[in-house]
Amino acid sequence: MVSLKDIAARCGVSIATVSKALNDHSDIGQETKERIRQTAKEMGYVPNAAAKSMKTNRTHNIGVLFMDDARSGLQHDFFAGLLESFKISVEKEGYDITFISNDRSRPGRTSYLNHARYRRFDGVIIANVHFDDPEVIELVNSDIPVVTIDHIYNDTTAILSDNVDGVSVLVDYAVKNGHKKIAFIHGVDSSVTKSRMVTFNKKMEEYGITIPDEYIMESPYRDMHGAYETTLKLLELPDVPTCIFYPDDYASYGGIRAINEKGYKVPDDISVVGYDGIRVARHIRPRLTTYRQNTDELGALAARNLIDLIERPNTTLIKQVVVKGKLLEGDTLKKLN
Repeated sequence: MVSLKDIAARCGVSIATVSKALNDHSDIGQETKERIRQTAKEMGYVPNAAAKSMKTNRTHNIGVLFMDDARSGLQHDFFAGLLESFKISVEKEGYDITFISNDRSRPGRTSYLNHARYRRFDGVIIANVHFDDPEVIELVNSDIPVVTIDHIYNDTTAILSDNVDGVSVLVDYAVKNGHKKIAFIHGVDSSVTKSRMVTFNKKMEEYGITIPDEYIMESPYRDMHGAYETTLKLLELPDVPTCIFYPDDYASYGGIRAINEKGYKVPDDISVVGYDGIRVARHIRPRLTTYRQNTDELGALAARNLIDLIERPNTTLIKQVVVKGKLLEGDTLKKLN
């Protein structure tokens, strides 16, 4: 392995000069820096990460705590897009990412906090977990910088997709197109679900529209079969809704299957509204009416704020950052008026 001593001997300078040149110190001339860096490159020099970590007290490694009840993992379009944006952003700043295992059946498993400390993570991003899990709370309350996605803890920076805006925009669009009998299938209990439900009920109230209790149903996120079964129950009601909101785009396709099997047509008989704006939905016909969450911006902001907490802890404020999405007008919502 090529060392600083080898480079110094080749260039005819001191080891200290080589170190300063490779670390871009200002007291080394630009011409000398370039000569030393070119020599290091030609010799195949690779910095010693362990030595650098001891000097800077940073490993330049960020932990990612992510879980998905549907076990879709990185096939989950929303979080896959967000994490890819996060990964690209942190790598530009010289950081690597490592996933924190959430397999509690694994032999020798330790808590999330112990895992993070063992790996010496400089910070951790937390997404789509059970936020009331004692292990998650322990990690959040530790001295390790943390940024959460779509959940707010006290004294923790959170990057939030604007669920209030998302549901508001979709309700406005449906009502302005003449729909009043709107069913709302929501995901399992979470801060995101609560925000969407409250917003839906508030908007209906503002429009003076009374929604029957049986129009509000639960189905797990990203569960086509669950949405299929729930939709069948809605279609058995004496007064069938003209429009059904689904918790995400995947779920909406389970609903569309149920609607078709019962002899109804989308959108002629029943309109369908999704959520997330997954890319594949723009290529399936009929194109889904949905709300696209801005995963690129969410991931980039999560990266920027976490690195600020790591590198500038004394001047970085804890904050909640809300990111708006965009209505995608498709072909699954009929204009009744």
